[in-house]
Amino acid sequence: MAVYTYFGGMDGLWKALRQEGFTRLAAQLAAVKMTADPVRDLAALGAAYLANAMENPDLYRVMFDAGFDLEDAGAADETLHRLVHAIERAKASGRFRDEVDPLELATQSWTIGHGLASLVATGPLAQQALAHGVPMLTALFTSAGDEPDRCRQSVERGWGRTPPAGLGSRDRGDRP
Repeated sequence: MAVYTYFGGMDGLWKALRQEGFTRLAAQLAAVKMTADPVRDLAALGAAYLANAMENPDLYRVMFDAGFDLEDAGAADETLHRLVHAIERAKASGRFRDEVDPLELATQSWTIGHGLASLVATGPLAQQALAHGVPMLTALFTSAGDEPDRCRQSVERGWGRTPPAGLGSRDRGDRP
């Protein structure tokens, strides 16, 4: 009962939990080391998103319960804007075409990560399904103008060799 009193009832508790989820996600994304390869960085951000979901599946499920407001909606927006910034870097480096809309591509990338996270962390698929992220992100980023072989190498480096096992506790920097 004290918990409900502290948060002003169930709605307040749910609101605080959603906020905590996005705060943790923002910290997970902020821990991703940016490199000279923005496409690798995009994949690494996706891997960090999945790690957050895998490490906190119940909190992840609550994060996307739109029936309750966030205390700070900007915190959720900031998670998407990290992807937007990496896409802008990819455009500036010539990896993506100039006409690519960074917000649109970030949303598509997030959709892939969210779908995998939902189906693995809170749904019916085994963790091995996370490996599907590499071909899906490669196809998405290739459609944005990246060269297929170079793109796949970048995505593999960012995603990691074995994303299901301990993603959140590993360094997500360049790996051999």
